[in-house]
Amino acid sequence: MPGTVLLLCLALGPVLRARCESTEEYDYDYLSINKTWVLTPKAHETDATQILNSLLKNYDNKLRPDIGIKPTFIDVDIYVNSIGPVSVIQMEYTIDIFFAQTWYDRRLRFNSTLKALTLNTNMVSRIWIPDTFFRNSKRADSHWITTPNQLLRIWNDGKVLYTLRLTIEAECLLQLQNFPMDTHSCPLVFSSYGYPREEIVYRWRRYSIEVSDQRTWRLYQFDFTGLRNTSEVLRTGAGEYMVMTVSFDLSRRMGYFAIQTYIPCILTVVLSWVSFWIKRDSTPARTSLGITTVLTMTTLSTISRKHLPRVSYITAMDLFVSVCFIFVFAALMEYATLNYLVGNKKPLEHNNRKARLPPAGAQVMPSFTTININNIMHWPAEIEEDEDDDPGSPCLEGKECERFFCCIEDCQTGMWREGRVRIHISRLDSYSRVFFPTAFLLFNIVYWIAYLYL
Repeated sequence: MPGTVLLLCLALGPVLRARCESTEEYDYDYLSINKTWVLTPKAHETDATQILNSLLKNYDNKLRPDIGIKPTFIDVDIYVNSIGPVSVIQMEYTIDIFFAQTWYDRRLRFNSTLKALTLNTNMVSRIWIPDTFFRNSKRADSHWITTPNQLLRIWNDGKVLYTLRLTIEAECLLQLQNFPMDTHSCPLVFSSYGYPREEIVYRWRRYSIEVSDQRTWRLYQFDFTGLRNTSEVLRTGAGEYMVMTVSFDLSRRMGYFAIQTYIPCILTVVLSWVSFWIKRDSTPARTSLGITTVLTMTTLSTISRKHLPRVSYITAMDLFVSVCFIFVFAALMEYATLNYLVGNKKPLEHNNRKARLPPAGAQVMPSFTTININNIMHWPAEIEEDEDDDPGSPCLEGKECERFFCCIEDCQTGMWREGRVRIHISRLDSYSRVFFPTAFLLFNIVYWIAYLYL
């Protein structure tokens, strides 16, 4: 047995030795390749270092390019990372952007096989950069995690690209007359802080502004409808400045306000109409229902104003809530009027005589309200004098009447004053069942057409 093992080792020895040698050769070849790959950028690194040293040797970062010769043209690009949220009360919005500026600096030209140098933030403070600031910003932050989010790139022809990431809280003056069916244009305004137009000129490129996927934006109550970029000259006492503006168009989604305000207001108004179907002698039921709906509308009015700043003008929601409050209050006053007219009739008196009972078989007519609709009728002189002197005098023999409200036991002769309309007081609820829904429906038609389509 030991002899067999010895013979096997002698037979396999050359094969194992050859495999080990091939493995060593493979490792050596791989190592040599790595050495060649590592040495290649080291030469470029030396070249880049020499280029930067030569560029910065006599460079003065306090002076702009081409000073005293011509203005410096700065091309601006903006990539909108996100917009939102929009604060209606504070009248501001938040925007996250990548802000890029490109200009030419002849002092940074170099001759090399390298076309461009991509540098970090350590180089930013050593060259001249524009003093751009955002005119309508309240707060602005530059991102610093994990390193400062800035990029500096220099081309061999002197072209310089400087980009940084900013989060800005900017002012947006909202006009809330059509709230919550309003649209707004929120601007982002920037310019040079110290250089006038004779020294720095900002320019938009053809596709200067791009936006990211809007599904990640926090525009909870708004829809992004588009943007516009403009440029103008601002004249001040210190000179004329180029002012660049990006306007973001937003339209409000009114689903939240429809659920929280509009639908509850409509249902409260409809609920107040239930009292028209309750018997008029059920005073506690009708009174409690009217007061409850009025208090509910007061609460809804207070809640609707909580989402708005304290503006002095009337918004579309204020108008709707106010009209709903008027309808609810009118429904309560309708019962108060009905109860007063029906329950406060004076007893019949004719010169201290007892009231005559109606003859057997006679039909007793309900009470009426008379409204004067014709003031040009010619009455007999004696009747007009009696009416003016004594409003409570009888109209005809055997009838009790006041100036406008008459308690008539019968009208068999039909001798009612011409030019007046008889209205059944007891049918006031029936009239209200038709008038209130019709008027409220007409108001809604006019309201929604005016604010949504006009």
